[in-house]
Amino acid sequence: MIPLVAHQVPDLSPWFPLGDCGPATLPEHVRATGVGKWWADDPARPRAVAVACAGHVLLGGEPQALSPKTLAPLAGHCVVAPNRFLPVLGAAFGRIQPWERMIYTHRVPAAVPRPPRGVSVRRLTADDAPALAGLSADMAWIHASWGSPSGLAASGFAWGAFHKDQVLAVACTYFLGSAYEDIACVTVPGHRRERLSLSCVIALCADIAARGRRASWTCSRDNRPSRLLAWTAGFRLEREYVHHVTGASAGSVLLAA
Repeated sequence: MIPLVAHQVPDLSPWFPLGDCGPATLPEHVRATGVGKWWADDPARPRAVAVACAGHVLLGGEPQALSPKTLAPLAGHCVVAPNRFLPVLGAAFGRIQPWERMIYTHRVPAAVPRPPRGVSVRRLTADDAPALAGLSADMAWIHASWGSPSGLAASGFAWGAFHKDQVLAVACTYFLGSAYEDIACVTVPGHRRERLSLSCVIALCADIAARGRRASWTCSRDNRPSRLLAWTAGFRLEREYVHHVTGASAGSVLLAA
């Protein structure tokens, strides 16, 4: 597939469902923020389009327009695509692993827990970028969809729990859609039973409602702590879906062999 620059990105509606929740918010997020990448089989007259952000990809259009080798840029991603794309994805990569996922939407008001002594819950500002940058490597994914710690901190779409200058938990809009904001959260180890993420999520959901949108929550079917947190924060199951985690491209596997 051929990378697209901003002026080549097509109108989204023929390729992806707009105004939907969960992963469907990804294309709108990339268009709104500029964080992410676009590809097409032909920039002038595309028959297949891919959009990627933070390791997630949506594919749309006609799989017949793609050859396996053109999908090499999607190696190591979580791909959401209609089933008609599975044959070409299977031919393109040495492995594609299905991963069952769940989408929740916010429906029920939740009581705000009282934070521990000395902890404050507030919206992040640009000045909080160093605190985000100080999160451990396994938590850095929380700002990936905004391009950097400074991108998330200055976005206005994140809330955090702080003890002095240390961030203990963060909840943010991960993918910004026109009708839904798909959210995510992390908590620093050692503070995971203090309901800090819950406080941040509830504050974020109130923000989202004030913007005239609804919050959605996407997680693995096997991630019981995430599902429990979503339920406690007032989310209820909307539907389930499957995305596919791609391995190395089939060409690189053959070369390695």
